[in-house]
Amino acid sequence: AAAADDVVLPYISRILMEEDIDDDMFFCLYPDHPALLEAQQPFAQILSSSSCIAGELYSAAMEDSAALMMQGSGNGRGRKGSKHGGDELEAEVGRASKLMATPEEEEDDDDGVGEMLEKMMLNGDEEMNAPRVPAEKNGGKAARRKRRQGKGEVVDLRELLMSCAQAVASGNRRSAGELLEQIKRHSSPTGDATERLAHYFADGLEARLAGAASLEHRLLASAEERASAMELLEAYQVFMAACCFKWVAFTFANMAILRAAEGRSKVHIVDYGGQYHGLQWPSLLQRLAEREGGPPEVRMTLVGHPQPGFRPARRLERTGRRLSNCARAFGLPFKFRAVAAARWETVTAEDVVGVDHDEAAVVVNDVLSLGTLMDESGVFDDPSPRDTVLGSIRDMRPAVFVQAVVNGAHGAPFFPTRFREALFFFSALFDMLDATTPEEGSHLRAVLERDVLRRAAVGEIGGEGAERVERPETYRRWQARNRRAGLRQVAVEGDVVEAVRRRVRRRHHEEFVIEEDAGWLLQGWKGRILYAHSAWVVAEDGAH
Repeated sequence: AAAADDVVLPYISRILMEEDIDDDMFFCLYPDHPALLEAQQPFAQILSSSSCIAGELYSAAMEDSAALMMQGSGNGRGRKGSKHGGDELEAEVGRASKLMATPEEEEDDDDGVGEMLEKMMLNGDEEMNAPRVPAEKNGGKAARRKRRQGKGEVVDLRELLMSCAQAVASGNRRSAGELLEQIKRHSSPTGDATERLAHYFADGLEARLAGAASLEHRLLASAEERASAMELLEAYQVFMAACCFKWVAFTFANMAILRAAEGRSKVHIVDYGGQYHGLQWPSLLQRLAEREGGPPEVRMTLVGHPQPGFRPARRLERTGRRLSNCARAFGLPFKFRAVAAARWETVTAEDVVGVDHDEAAVVVNDVLSLGTLMDESGVFDDPSPRDTVLGSIRDMRPAVFVQAVVNGAHGAPFFPTRFREALFFFSALFDMLDATTPEEGSHLRAVLERDVLRRAAVGEIGGEGAERVERPETYRRWQARNRRAGLRQVAVEGDVVEAVRRRVRRRHHEEFVIEEDAGWLLQGWKGRILYAHSAWVVAEDGAH
């Protein structure tokens, strides 16, 4: 994986060099926030029409610098990002990042980027070695439990949270307020996993009691409260080292896409969401560029939400510009297109792939994005936006549709049920981070929990209707939904499951779960399944 590492590191450094990365990172974290959606209203009708394709960015595919980049990447193969080889690898990654940047971008390099790169080289990104054992031993957690007990009163925070949610649901504001005060006394953003979870869930319950304006305030943190771009990327690195979830999601999808692209001279990747700054794609582009028999022509379309202002596709276009630089460096023929739409159900197959597929193998990718669409609980139309988008994907006749979903019932329409399921889901995430994050990474873990997990939890707890951005449902319900849309599931291969399981066991905490069920690759923590991955093709003759 050393060659792939040489791709990802300069790609991330390229992101860090950009002058307005903080704004870009903000819109990546808060694309559907009510305040932003309100700002978009003057443009909503334009963006939701059939002319919502807001920007197209086409890049030249072959330049003289490609040979230099390929030479630099090739020299790095077979080496580990270890402390002993750090100096040599740092020099090589530095050369690669300069080749991927334009001259004006080189001047934007700011303080801290070199240090960030060094951390990436020593600790690794999603394809590098992760810690094989948890850095925090049981003694650390036990000590914190004793400190908590030493405060005097010992409470069951989960029970208090459930009781408070019941009081909120029944309209008993006095009881809810008293329970909230008790929860706040015993919770903290710097405590153990349960205390941190309770602190942010109390924020969501308080927002629900106070109404939509309070929810908006809590979701949209001020500039002083938000982490910097550097902190967010560092927190991402901590998360990737501690957790296998994103690595498995990207690897499963890329393997399915590579299989679908075998023997095809043209490949069209349609990515819903365009999340994670395109970090999924550099290693896939490299594999396609090095394919035996020569690289295919690659076209990529990112379907995402617009930003407010006169450049609604700006974030997507910037991702496309980075990926175009990456593909050009590998000598891979590459074209990019951005589709910014406030309502994805208005984007048809013809808008994305056109009437003539140009003999390209269309592959569709969704990593946790379709779960943000309205389901039947939020609309009265038939079909729902989710079913409409799945129908458009079917009409694209994809060689493969790869889907990653959050597995949970915390998208339920009834608040008590939704709160209980959200409590189970986020408890597992906070416990996982508590067990796998080293003490020296506790600050960055706090950044991740405050700026990402808190936002998701508060949105699910505090809002109703359009205020709720995410509506997770179980993988079994997605399975039924996809079949109704005219898609047929491709069974996950046993050797893929076993290979992923071996890698996770070797490099990650023993409590991570990798299983297979009904054609889905499942991921979880301590027996609770949190994410599910599957591959689909069009059902023939209408057989679902």
